[in-house]
Amino acid sequence: MLNTVDQNLNRARNLLERTGVAQIDLLPPAISASWTRCLQAGLDPHRPMPLEQIDAAGLAMRRERADLTRNLALVEMQALYRQIAGSNFLIAFADPDGVLLDTIADPSFRTAAKTASIRPGTTWTEQHCGTNALGTVAQIGRALTVHGGEHFFARHGTLTCTAAPILGPDGQVAGVLDASSHCGSRQPHTQALVGMAATQIENGLFRLHHGRDVIVAFHNRGEYLRTLSAGLLALSPDGTVLGANPQARFLLQGLPALPGRHFDDLFRTRFSALMTTGRSHDPQLLEDRVGSTFIAAAENSGPRVASNIRPEPAPVPADTVPAYPAPGYPAPGYPAPGFIADDPAVMAALRQVAAGARRGLPILIRGETGTGKEQLARYAHQASGRQGAFVAINCAALSATLIEAELFGHVEGAFTGARRGGAPGLVREADGGTLFLDEIGDMPVALQAVLLRLLDDWTVRPVGGGRARQVNVLLVAATNAALDRAVREGRFRADLYYRLEAVGVLLPALRDRRDFVAIARRLLTEIAPACTITGDAMERLSRLSWGGNIRELRNVLVRLTLADADGCIEAGAIDAVMGPPEPDPKSAVGPEGLGLREAVHRRIVAAHRDAAGNLSETARRLGVSRNTIYRAIRATPI
Repeated sequence: MLNTVDQNLNRARNLLERTGVAQIDLLPPAISASWTRCLQAGLDPHRPMPLEQIDAAGLAMRRERADLTRNLALVEMQALYRQIAGSNFLIAFADPDGVLLDTIADPSFRTAAKTASIRPGTTWTEQHCGTNALGTVAQIGRALTVHGGEHFFARHGTLTCTAAPILGPDGQVAGVLDASSHCGSRQPHTQALVGMAATQIENGLFRLHHGRDVIVAFHNRGEYLRTLSAGLLALSPDGTVLGANPQARFLLQGLPALPGRHFDDLFRTRFSALMTTGRSHDPQLLEDRVGSTFIAAAENSGPRVASNIRPEPAPVPADTVPAYPAPGYPAPGYPAPGFIADDPAVMAALRQVAAGARRGLPILIRGETGTGKEQLARYAHQASGRQGAFVAINCAALSATLIEAELFGHVEGAFTGARRGGAPGLVREADGGTLFLDEIGDMPVALQAVLLRLLDDWTVRPVGGGRARQVNVLLVAATNAALDRAVREGRFRADLYYRLEAVGVLLPALRDRRDFVAIARRLLTEIAPACTITGDAMERLSRLSWGGNIRELRNVLVRLTLADADGCIEAGAIDAVMGPPEPDPKSAVGPEGLGLREAVHRRIVAAHRDAAGNLSETARRLGVSRNTIYRAIRATPI
């Protein structure tokens, strides 16, 4: 026998389909409001519109646009999938426009997902697909479950879909996370799990956006200080509020937790006192202006608060830049990297890699040669907390005929030249630790299938027979190749590509990094601790193109220290080693009398158009970074 809720829903559907009216009193408010909007948009419940599918180039561009949110979402999607795996579910992530970007489905739900056309590239806006969790949440910006007949179109009536918005630091919807299942498979805790995953992504975006600001976490109860329930405040070095996450605004109801206000407007505890006692990041008592008490801790003191973070160098002549190391800033709760990471894009990569490594997810690091991919892989191993070995393999250097034996081991006599007694293989050597596959794009296609099988069950089968053995390995891969292009050309398996990129990060080229000076100082300290460099010389270095990135910079600094016996590198020495400076782009003239900057800009825009809007392909063709392409396209008038 149907309960009252189901009876009301059946009555509401009958009215909708017979008369085209949304009976408000029979439905939950959010559903009735959505049905009303659908009718006002001219949708007919008897005539569902065909799903819109964007092409591969459009999907790639949208993924590029949502890159930061998407990378954080993919980590949470994997975690969600592990929590509800085997329960006939699909996890999906969409951009703010309701375009589906990624899905992870239970094998038991894949047929239903295919039938319902739930796949990347499809558009699920409410105006087009009627009431559905993903599209409606993108519209209203609030979490929602749409069950069975609550969908506007009956063709989706066998599904239960739960979605939550992902709000960016500006409070706008940055994406939507969705979990869908057959109606009979729905679980009461799904909405809570999806909401928690969305909050985790929001907090990640907040921390990344304010990575160079003071961030204070607080809660009424100390045991919740490091959880999703904690409020987060971003502050300038002088205590001005720069941002607050939704939980912070909830905890400070009635108080002006708005950007532009001061910390002292919110709390009786003075900001100066907080920063004086909070440098150790230990929890401390905080009282707001209406008498509520909180436990608070400074997650980071902000790189801009130099006196709180790193020692000031000894006074030197005004035109001389001292060479001293400047550490990067890790994600809260993770170890500090042993390399400079003061650039926002690098800090974002650190956070994503650290979170993925802790969860044991495959990580794919992309970047030009010399950008530090192996360093980041070693950081992933460090952040994972694994006690096993870090085993690095250059796929391009391995023999195509022996690479399987090198990876998975072999038994004695498996092939000519096989080691007496056999060999365990590099994967087994990495058991309990990390396997780093460098130059993964050069792996032979035949072996890609073997690696894919390893990712499925993590079982090593030696070449020539022998007992299979299960391993526990963190897999990190790296490439400077355009794997998406290799997939299109049939040189790399698409299924392996998507498995490897559970967590995908891009290291920016040195010419695009904002921490160039800190990197140069750190390298110079390692090469010649007593050597200094003038401000003019540092400026001259920063304007070079650095095709070999950090590796090239190190080599150039070595040559400069060898060429200068006085212990101070000046601009003239750089010109002697690297050649005269390039013409000033502002004054140089390009084709047809255009300024060089304008000519370069036009070339980038034309190449982007020729590559069907694919940022990665444009960058590959021009030999520059994606950030360079993105800046040029963003600056193009619409």
